[in-house]
Amino acid sequence: MNQGTRPPCVVVIGGGTMGRGIALIAAMSGCDTRLVDVSETQLKAAMEYAHRYLANEVRRGRRSEDGVDPVLARLQTSTKMSQVIDGSVDVVIEAVVEDLQVKQEVMTAAEAGLEDHALVATNTSALSVTQIAAYLRNPARCLGMHFFNPVPRLRLCEIVRAVQTSEESITQARQLAELLGKHAIVVEDVPGFATSRLSALLGNEAFRMLEEGVASAENIDDAVRVGLNHPMGPLELGDLVGLDVRLAVLEHLAATLGDRFRPTTTHRRLVAAGFTGRKAGRGVYSYDDDGHRTESPG
Repeated sequence: MNQGTRPPCVVVIGGGTMGRGIALIAAMSGCDTRLVDVSETQLKAAMEYAHRYLANEVRRGRRSEDGVDPVLARLQTSTKMSQVIDGSVDVVIEAVVEDLQVKQEVMTAAEAGLEDHALVATNTSALSVTQIAAYLRNPARCLGMHFFNPVPRLRLCEIVRAVQTSEESITQARQLAELLGKHAIVVEDVPGFATSRLSALLGNEAFRMLEEGVASAENIDDAVRVGLNHPMGPLELGDLVGLDVRLAVLEHLAATLGDRFRPTTTHRRLVAAGFTGRKAGRGVYSYDDDGHRTESPG
């Protein structure tokens, strides 16, 4: 990134849960931020999320009312990648569905409009960054920047070094993560990186305990939150991230790392029923229209 003293211009591709969170923290950090998604509905939801989050920040005394409009002014949306990617862009962060072919196609299309200095990052939580980078004309500038949900609150960012990634790109990604208020760690491009492997195992074991009747969902989550001092229990976290997303990660890890990641029948059945978590109104728990938990469906 050669933006000099100005904050970088950041394009985020994908207006879902992760993309909208990444775009918001970029705008909050002073970056000219452009969020692109093919769905107008997703973009509308992303802006509603930004307004809601900033309003909460004001209510809690963490931000002045005068500080809200400048953030929103820095956050632009578009349904067309060609309208947001140009020579002024310093960083592209892809946050689309966890499908290797889709990510390869999106990253290739994005790179076509970039100058040579721009960094290209994928927010994948488990897929091979090396395979994604292989599709680019300049794979040395490609790496993973794995953020965590909810993005504005969780401080970790895994920087994933692909086989092709240059040291200069690693340095640029570290600088960006620091600007966004994140604590960066560098990991190699192996299945599940560091955190996805640990989180997947914990979440999968929680589902196994639920399936075996060891304890209720609430008590399993309480055990991890209160006993292990995690901010969320593994089952409620799965609902927040999306049980379909977690299932795809587990399937990938089971195929690459072995049977210990094999998803449970309970997890598969919930996803097959469309009970994918908070976004669907039901997962392990049930939720109202505002995303507040109402009950455990059992």
